[in-house]
Amino acid sequence: MDIKEIQNLIKFVAKSGASEVKLEMDDIKITIRTGSESDTTIVHQVPAAIPQAAAPVAPQAPVVTEIKAETGQPAASDESKYITIKSPIIGTFYRKPSPDKPLFVEVGQTIAEGDVLCIIEAMKLFNEIESEVSGKVVKVLVDDSSPVEFDQPLFLVDPS
Repeated sequence: MDIKEIQNLIKFVAKSGASEVKLEMDDIKITIRTGSESDTTIVHQVPAAIPQAAAPVAPQAPVVTEIKAETGQPAASDESKYITIKSPIIGTFYRKPSPDKPLFVEVGQTIAEGDVLCIIEAMKLFNEIESEVSGKVVKVLVDDSSPVEFDQPLFLVDPS
């Protein structure tokens, strides 16, 4: 079982609403727990397994992402007059071009079509996300340096 399959399993469990899933195969044991108090993913490999040192760490990001997507979506539905700018790709969300530079956009700032709103890093490639609408940024729905999913709401923009 590779990392991609583990990540897909975590996404499926998070969406299904199950509180705990245990999966044991010849070379790997996986326990996925989801809940409001703490979200954990535990991956144990049998000593004769394929060496993947990063496997226990990497699958945790999608669980956090699913929680953020769930908490971010009600805000978008409550404020229906705003336009929601969503993530076009899966990756890590950054509000600044580098740690020592200012934010691309701040709450209350007026943006135009084509303005860079953020960067999403995917597989070591930094993709600038440009606005497709003009308006005023009302809310940033994702924390800096957080993982994001495809079609996850990132910003609320007031087009008026």
